[in-house]
Amino acid sequence: MQTCGVVLLKPIRGVFSHQVTQTLQWAVRSWTDLESSIVSVERMQDYTRTPKEAPWTLPTCETQPPWPCGGQIEFRDLGLRHRPELPLAVRDVSFKIHAGEKVGIVGRTGAGKSTLAGGLLRLLEAAEGEVWIDGVPISHVGLHTLRSRITIILQDPILFPGSLRRNLDMLQEHTDEAIWQALETVQLRALVASLPGQLQYECADQGDDLSLGQKQLLCLARALLRKTQILILDEATAAVDPGTELQMQAALESWFAHCTVLLIAHRLRSVMDCARVLVMDKGQVAESGSPAQLLARKGLFYRLAQESGLV
Repeated sequence: MQTCGVVLLKPIRGVFSHQVTQTLQWAVRSWTDLESSIVSVERMQDYTRTPKEAPWTLPTCETQPPWPCGGQIEFRDLGLRHRPELPLAVRDVSFKIHAGEKVGIVGRTGAGKSTLAGGLLRLLEAAEGEVWIDGVPISHVGLHTLRSRITIILQDPILFPGSLRRNLDMLQEHTDEAIWQALETVQLRALVASLPGQLQYECADQGDDLSLGQKQLLCLARALLRKTQILILDEATAAVDPGTELQMQAALESWFAHCTVLLIAHRLRSVMDCARVLVMDKGQVAESGSPAQLLARKGLFYRLAQESGLV
């Protein structure tokens, strides 16, 4: 009888061991789910404490349509910082960009080039000084009005899930003929015509079914359709091949010939045809002038050109 009891006890021990293992797995999984849920709550609390942006619209806006009609930009002793506790990333910046002028902004990494673009769009509020567009301080303009009148093309092209037409004309303000004309300008008409559904072609998430150059050209076509008076290119050609860069420059010359263009670039070759170049260094404007003038001075721009192999 004792031998029989021992034999029966072994299967029972195996069952209990299996149950303990399952219970431990369930406990670990429940604890992991609880941690994930707590992180979501913490993030929501952080979002509620995040300072809000300035008003989207202002009832007493100083701009009168069409604004801006010329696109003159003036920085007056501008100072910007990324967070209140940090030092100024851009300080004492004062210069004027004339209406219709094409200006290149260059400098080493961290010099403050993209920070200037953020200040112009009021992604960063001015800690010091002010920015004026066509005689109106941008702090007196609602964010929606300001940002709808400025077009920016970033280094990383952004496409949204949905049809190609919606990506190009999200507010459905333009006709199919205007969209096809913009695509032809950036030399993508043949590509889009070959896609199933053409303008109704459904883009994958982030446009993964298209190459980087094609996505950047689509973003340029989107900018062409907006027809704003001010265009910012923030390293827009840094990740594309030279052929795509030439296509973008040709489209800019034809569509934005009378617009104010700010070209932020690492490649000095991209700004050599600009009327004026601003060289940023440590958050300040170190040099300003035409490319030929800056090369003749043999200053910071000349050293950057030497490193790029242009001289």
